[in-house]
Amino acid sequence: MAELSDVYFVDGVRTPFGRAGEKGMYAQTRADDLVVKAMVGLMDRNEEVPKDRVDDVAIAATSQTGDQGLTLGRSTAILAGLPQSVPGLAIERMCAGAMTAVTTMGASIGVGMYDVAIAGGVEHMGRHPIGANADPNPRFVAERLVDPEALNMGVTAERIHDRFPHLTKERADRFGMLSQQKVQAAYEAGSIQPDLVPVSVQGADGAFGLATEDEGRRPETTLQGLAELKTPFRPHGRVTAGTASPLTDGATISLLAGGQAVTELGLAPKMRMVSFAFSGVQPEIMGIGPIPSTEKALAKAGLSIEDIGLFELNEAFAVQVLSFLDHFGIDDDDPRVNQWGGAIALGHPLAASGVRLMIQLAAQFAERPDVRFGLTAMCVGLGQGGSVVWENPNYTGKKKRK
Repeated sequence: MAELSDVYFVDGVRTPFGRAGEKGMYAQTRADDLVVKAMVGLMDRNEEVPKDRVDDVAIAATSQTGDQGLTLGRSTAILAGLPQSVPGLAIERMCAGAMTAVTTMGASIGVGMYDVAIAGGVEHMGRHPIGANADPNPRFVAERLVDPEALNMGVTAERIHDRFPHLTKERADRFGMLSQQKVQAAYEAGSIQPDLVPVSVQGADGAFGLATEDEGRRPETTLQGLAELKTPFRPHGRVTAGTASPLTDGATISLLAGGQAVTELGLAPKMRMVSFAFSGVQPEIMGIGPIPSTEKALAKAGLSIEDIGLFELNEAFAVQVLSFLDHFGIDDDDPRVNQWGGAIALGHPLAASGVRLMIQLAAQFAERPDVRFGLTAMCVGLGQGGSVVWENPNYTGKKKRK
């Protein structure tokens, strides 16, 4: 009989993230091939896990069409060389797709149905712009269920500025600049590169190259430069390209396992899943979504926000992260938050981003045995939030020396 199990994040990798569009490094690369490359990289560095022990593969994409369609979990598993006995599925929760893939597979492990699972996400925003093939039901507008502009994420960010005037453009600009600087510092320290899987790419001229780093970084960003940027979502607005995540292509993948499989296969997990939660909010201000989802996840874990020693928050927009920090009484530049920067600099390939947060938190846990709990959280289009609380297996209880 199946028994309840702990759920472990064993490992995670991702492709370098590329700028979306014709000039981006993945313009000639298929979305499913990005997943396959990441999946092969994950299994190659976890050879102690027999491929036929994978119980399921969940891959998320927001625009499930073309090379992001055809039941991604199953098709990419076959393409990556997993046995045909391994099933797979596709998941869609907009920005929280990969996060939902992890929590869904994690829940299946937790109730003893699965021992080992793969979960991740992909978004090729150059080939599949968000909402490009969507056909929203006319009732949304006719019955005023949702404001028509609620589907425009930039407009929802402007509305957070409206609702919380103390979350100023100046604070958002500073947060955006610091994100760029922190990512650059992490690159210079070699913190991000170990979890990147190089991808062979072909340019528009037919020449082949190798994608080894995230393409959208702008470490030269200054406050003066940010102050002069246009506000595309509203005349005289506050949200700019410097305080929003850029359109991005990329894939992420993770390996999850239960306690029995960890012992049997001799695995060294990087994190233990403590709790997770998703919440709904008004679509018009979707950016506040991680506030209620985090409150739910903390309650389920029996923890408070003070117990969280590291935060990985998805920077869809600077003001969105600031609203979260403000609610929980955390300073804008608290060193626990996005220690290696975030999506403003790295990019946000929608359904892939949740596992990027987990990859970075896991790497930080390894460096911080003084930290017991961490949080990955993100806002989600159409008014949702998602949060996962993790425990550090390296925790020693000893405080870090100053």
